[in-house]
Amino acid sequence: MKRVITYGTFDLLHYGHINLLRRAKALGDYLIVALSTDEFNSVQKGKKCYFNYEQRKELLESVRYVDLVIPETCWEQKATDMKEYHIDTFVIGEDWKGKFDYLKDLGVEVVYLPRTPEISTTQIKEDLDSSRH
Repeated sequence: MKRVITYGTFDLLHYGHINLLRRAKALGDYLIVALSTDEFNSVQKGKKCYFNYEQRKELLESVRYVDLVIPETCWEQKATDMKEYHIDTFVIGEDWKGKFDYLKDLGVEVVYLPRTPEISTTQIKEDLDSSRH
């Protein structure tokens, strides 16, 4: 069985997220999503989420491409996750290109997928905010 993992916040789940999850799942048999915890988002990423961790986890678990959701609590856990979950392929958006190449040293294939160009959670938040003014 080929195991794939991806990481993210997945707040305001939208079709760009679904595209990423679908393409990630197509690279293997079992897809794990490491979902950023609320604390990790606020303290280390400087992000404020609309939905809390449990709500975002529930949404992801309802997506047919996702087999398992685990918490992402720090940047450093990626190397540990590769070993613990016997990961074959690490997938993330191409805006991170080159940042996780070090995982190749662990025998993991690293894939940077193109983002869905016309959609992002940041853009949704900005559009909603500007429509209120």
